[in-house]
Amino acid sequence: MTAVTHISALSTTIAALNTEFRHHGATAVLEAALSRPEFGKIAMVSSFGAESVALLHLVAMVDRTTPVLFIDTQMLFAETLAYQAEVAERLGLKNLRVVRADAAQVARRDPYGALHMSDPDACCDLRKTDVLDQALGGFDGWITGRKRFQSGTRAQMEFFEIEEATGRIKVNPLAYWAPGDVAAYMEENRLPRHPLVAQGYPSIGCAPCTSKVSPGEDARAGRWRGADKEECGIHFVNGRMTRKGEAA
Repeated sequence: MTAVTHISALSTTIAALNTEFRHHGATAVLEAALSRPEFGKIAMVSSFGAESVALLHLVAMVDRTTPVLFIDTQMLFAETLAYQAEVAERLGLKNLRVVRADAAQVARRDPYGALHMSDPDACCDLRKTDVLDQALGGFDGWITGRKRFQSGTRAQMEFFEIEEATGRIKVNPLAYWAPGDVAAYMEENRLPRHPLVAQGYPSIGCAPCTSKVSPGEDARAGRWRGADKEECGIHFVNGRMTRKGEAA
């Protein structure tokens, strides 16, 4: 099967899945993704950020052996690293994989740790996108915690998508959740909160590129503040990175 034929066939499968699960919830989507043969080998990718624990808990309830990939950019808040360890232990995640950029590549491309200041896209490529591409090499698809309400580039997102550049399936179990749903789920299940949320960080990425959000601002306003950028690059539409103002 050629790559074009594979993408065409997969697109048909994705469309059928979105129709089948149109009125289903996150748990049903996860159960299907982690058990049905058409999905192949699936991993979850988590930032262990402000809302990550809700999906991590759902995945743990379905299958604690699901591979969970955590990208340590080596520029994260210390609070995120501590929170990651706490949540993994609390939920009993049995297949957590911490992945990082190759040290030699970092030394060559960002020797002073300042690339984020001159070229944030290149920094994300080095520390996130390239790392995730390698980590997902043995998987047919991956689970994300993205939600429609988070930004304009995600407003039309479905439960299931296809990455045309890789031929992988992307699973978005929380696509239709509202902000209140996340908070309610975390409270009902007594899940630990990221310590930075209480300090004014409703969306948390790397420390140099994340700032506090003022009351009334969009939750992701503190990500790459002042830059024409709202995605780190690990999420693509039609094989290319989305940009602020583009359709999802």
